[in-house]
Formats: sequence, C-alpha cells, structure tokens
Amino acid sequence: MTAPTGSRRTFLKSSLALAGAAPALGAANAHAKAGGPLIAYVGTFSSPLRDTLPTQVDLPPGNGRGIHRFTVNRDTGAMTQVGTHEMGTSPSCLAVNAAGTRLYSANETDRVGPEKVGTVSAFAVDRTDGSLKLLNTVPSGGAGPTYVSVHPSGKFVLVANYFGGSVAVLPIVEDGKLGTATDVKTDAGKIGPTRAPNAPKGSFAFSGHDRTHAHMIQADPSGRFVLHVDLGLDAIFVWKFDEAKGTLTANDPASVSLPPGDGPRHFHFHPNGRWLYSVQEEGSTVVLFDYDGEKGGLKARQTVSTLPTGFAGSNFCSEILGSADGKFVYVGNRLHDSIGILSVGATGELTLVGEEWTRGNYPRSFTFDPTGTFLYCCNQRADHVTVFRADRKTGGLAFTGHYAPVGNPSHVAFLDLK
Repeated sequence: MTAPTGSRRTFLKSSLALAGAAPALGAANAHAKAGGPLIAYVGTFSSPLRDTLPTQVDLPPGNGRGIHRFTVNRDTGAMTQVGTHEMGTSPSCLAVNAAGTRLYSANETDRVGPEKVGTVSAFAVDRTDGSLKLLNTVPSGGAGPTYVSVHPSGKFVLVANYFGGSVAVLPIVEDGKLGTATDVKTDAGKIGPTRAPNAPKGSFAFSGHDRTHAHMIQADPSGRFVLHVDLGLDAIFVWKFDEAKGTLTANDPASVSLPPGDGPRHFHFHPNGRWLYSVQEEGSTVVLFDYDGEKGGLKARQTVSTLPTGFAGSNFCSEILGSADGKFVYVGNRLHDSIGILSVGATGELTLVGEEWTRGNYPRSFTFDPTGTFLYCCNQRADHVTVFRADRKTGGLAFTGHYAPVGNPSHVAFLDLK
C-alpha cells in the first residue's frame, strides 16, 4: 500500500522491488501442481458505443475482440492468453455459475429488434481447458446491458440495462440456456442534478444525470431480495423475489435515496450480510448502509470519500469490492487512476488508509482471484489488465510487474478447473 502523497514513479519502483524477479511464465508447472488450470475470462468492449446521448462520457472505441481467455500462474499471478471467443457485441460483464459449467455475458453494444435492445449470451464451459461454446443469446429487456449476475438459486440471470433504464430476470432453462425474460422492470422517477454535492472541488464528472440508468443488479445473500441501483435517479431499489415465478415485487419501502447528483453505480455486501457499501460515480464517495435481511431494509450510516485529502478536479468512481475476510473495501477511481483502500472497523465503518496507482488509464473494474491473493485491474483506456498482490494484514496492493494486453478490458471472471 502506498501513501497518498507518494509519486507514481515511487509507486512503480517500490512495487517492482516487491514483485522481485518472479517469472512471468511457468504457468504449466503451476497448473500441474494444482491439478488443473486457473482460468481468467476478460470481457471487453469489442465495438464502439453507438446511439448514445451527448452526455455520455465513456466512449471506448471497441479495441477488444470479445471474451479473452487466459491461464493464470497461481504463484505469480501472471496471465497467459490461450484463446478468444470472438464477439463484436461488447461482452462487457461476465458471470460464471456456481458449478463452473456455464458463463453468461452482457452484450452491451448489441442492438436487436425495433427497440434496439441489448442481449445476454449463455455459454457452455469446457471443463478441461475453459474454452467456451455458445448455447444461445436472448434479449436483455432493454438497451445497453451493463451488468449480469446469477441468482443464488442458480435458476436465473439478473441483468441491468444502463441505456434502457431497466432490469430483467432471465430464467436458466435446459442445458444452461437462457429463456425469455420472466420479468422486466423499467425505472422511473425524478432525475438528479448534474452537479454532485459530494464531488471533489472543481469536478466536471457529469455522466449519468440525463435519464434513468440501471447500473447493477444482484440478489442479497439469501436470494429473497434483489437490489439494483439507478445512477440517474440516485437510488437503490429493493425487490422481493419470487423464485417460483422469477418475478420482482417492490419492497416496502421500494427504494432508498442517495444525495441528489452523486450517482450510485455499484454496491458490495459485507460477508456478514448486515452491511452494504455503495460507491457513487460522480460523488466519489462510499456510503455504508445497515441492511436488514429479514425486511430488505437499508439505512445509511456513514459517507466517506474515495480520494485522498486535498484532491481537486474530476474523478469518476467505478468498482467496489471487498476482501473475503471483510477487513478491507477497495474502490476504483477513474481519472485519478487509482484503487482506494479502505479498512473496515468493528462496526462496519470505513477509513481510507491509502491508494494504489493502477499502472494504467481509466480502471473500469477489478476482481480478486479465487484465493484473494491477487487483484486484477481492467484499465479500459490503456488496453491492459494489471496484476497486484494483496497484503492480507494491511490491505495494501503491490504491483507484480505483470501486464496482460487486452483491448478495452471491462471485467475479469475466474474459473478454477483443478
């Protein structure tokens, strides 16, 4: 972990020293010792965003080729590309089922039918090498699907449509294929202001307050409730989930509000299931909510900045992720190009303890490997994924020196085939 006042040159020098002379290759030996390969799938923007509103700031040119497949060295974290499932529809978010036999992708730039809705694809996973076979592709229930997750029951895929301002429930049917949506909900309400009250001084991070924008959807740990955020409405919605029918019913209350203009983007449940952390794209904040798992209730308790003291200018937050032991929360800062590191106190409250430069431009998302040893960061505009070793005691991130070239990377999903 580096102090907020250190220079990036110092970050790089110290991190390379920590990484040492560990070889970038040797993945085959690591796989042999473990009994099977560790696979990393990287979703990308593989075509330009079209038909977007003039306020859209995130316009990747589409440098990716689809879903890129890597083997991962378990000892060094290095990635070696072994294949690509080519898709020109920007599979920007990926989800693997619990059995590791199916993968689902949100195809963000696909446009089908008169309403130009996006699509979600289902793939069968080859359990020997992780290669993918397309099973089917179905409409996502709205334009620009940007997030998919698998319901804990394993019977449904949940999708958030950013440009459509809607969420949908897609049933998983025979052989892991996807069926027609069992429910679609379209967001409605008052759009928040373009200026976020909690944004840094001088910020021009005005990205999503032009209309409704559903940005993430995920079930709570029990699967009884489904939550989704709408960036334009500055709200987190809570739905009762009917597992028999695959339908969503508004909870009471139906939503909780964030400060107008702050723009909630993603959220993360603490392992205890009682705390939820929401990251705001334009406000550059994390809000801690107490979560009532019996009623699906949310109550805000703390707001902290994702940026070092004294920062001024524009920043767009992106991802939020917690360590498996619940001791640390990590947040992505685009334009500042850092991962903020926050420690979790005994009552769930957060303290910003430092940040690490991502060694690239515009970190869209990041993911831990299955052991929590390495963190993989998608630097969208730099066209690469960078690898960091996580310190379990301090929460710090040390750059390993490993880069994986990928055009406009968006999301990393892991599958352990040992």
